Amino acid sequence: MASSANRSVVWEGVAATILSGAAWWFGTGLHPQAWLTWLAPLPLLLLAPRMRWQYAALAALGAGACAGLNLWHYLRDVIGLPPPVGVVAALAPAVTFALALLLFRRLWLLRRYAAAAMAFPSLWVAVDYLSFRGSPHGTFGSLAYSQLDVLPFVQVASLAGIWGVSFFLLLAPAALAIGLMPGPDRRQRLLVAAAAFLLLAAVCTFGFARLQAPATGSMRIGLASMPGKLRPAVDSAEGQAMLGRYLAAIDTLAAQGAQVVVLPETVLATDKATIPEFAASATRNKVTINVGVAVKDGARGQRNRALAFVPNATAPVGYAKHHLIPGFEDHYQPGADYAMLPGTRTGLAVCKDMDFHDTARAYSDRDANLLLVPAWDFAADGRMHSRMAVMRGIENGFAVARAALRGNLTLSDDRGHIVAETSDEFGDATLIGEVALHNSRTLYARWGDWFAWLALPMVGAALAASRGKGV
Repeated sequence: MASSANRSVVWEGVAATILSGAAWWFGTGLHPQAWLTWLAPLPLLLLAPRMRWQYAALAALGAGACAGLNLWHYLRDVIGLPPPVGVVAALAPAVTFALALLLFRRLWLLRRYAAAAMAFPSLWVAVDYLSFRGSPHGTFGSLAYSQLDVLPFVQVASLAGIWGVSFFLLLAPAALAIGLMPGPDRRQRLLVAAAAFLLLAAVCTFGFARLQAPATGSMRIGLASMPGKLRPAVDSAEGQAMLGRYLAAIDTLAAQGAQVVVLPETVLATDKATIPEFAASATRNKVTINVGVAVKDGARGQRNRALAFVPNATAPVGYAKHHLIPGFEDHYQPGADYAMLPGTRTGLAVCKDMDFHDTARAYSDRDANLLLVPAWDFAADGRMHSRMAVMRGIENGFAVARAALRGNLTLSDDRGHIVAETSDEFGDATLIGEVALHNSRTLYARWGDWFAWLALPMVGAALAASRGKGV
């Protein structure tokens, strides 16, 4: 009988690993299905207390790796990163899931159910926070980005950042598993599960309320992307042709009422301080033009800059990209300053800067309610990369106008509503939309990563509670 029972658990473990792995695969990555991420840990959470810890760990490693292996083609074939990067991308969620599952299992077996429910998401958040702090790719890979289609839920990012989103996302399956599993103390376990779901209900209630808050103003913004030769010199024949295409797009968008037009990252290269044609267009059309330019400066080296041409201004407002892509952008010098358009609450950033919290919080400190973001993606990651920028807006209280070459053109407000979106997949692309602006200084903008720091002592308390005999 014991042998038969053991075989049953083994086969259940295989099935749970497959189900969990499939949910991680499709619930994360570049095109996540949000609802699957909520379910991904559940099969193994339900089974782990009945498995030996070694088998539970092995199952979690296998299933969790699917949350990174779904990026293998993107990392290796699209971006061209070396295989070790793909291996690390798979190992990170696999190891995190295994550690969190083992801690949950031990606490459940010790009948410390409330600790088990909190330990599972807390450990995941703590590991993510510590690993992302040293990552050259910012917060890419966070589970929180899988939820940007669930706007009432992700409003919690305005309080606790992506750490709060990940925590409550993982709290739900942990609490559900505690309530559903057979075993002792059913009443106690149901109370723990009910308390967790009341907390989740409060989070979503806050989200619905925040989505209903009226805007204090709006701005009509146009975006344009014209695929072609990358970074042609503005004085070359290719550069003049590219410049002409963008000037025509600006004329069209201005005629449709655009007050601001954003163009992609490094669409042109120059060694001069300005591009007179853009300055003239801004004045003629009475529109602010923000364009990404590769600027070669003898004193400061080559920089990846955003230049904002304001009507009748003597010189453009400039910002140099802070966070450069390792390997791809080693020829650029990183920037260190921030730039706001004169007399406005509009800031400038470039592409990968929006993968990091420091840039976004710096603009929130400057009371920005809109960021203009030239960008350049790798086609396959257009949606995900744009959603990372949208999340920065929710966290910090500003709308985002992001125009990406080989990616998405996206207008979003500070609640995460996608006002308008298209891509340049099939050629020249433009869009225009009215973006709502709010006067919101979020708790996250004021307090920063407080929730991630809170997760660390929560993990410590869970580890202390896990001390027991013979489990």
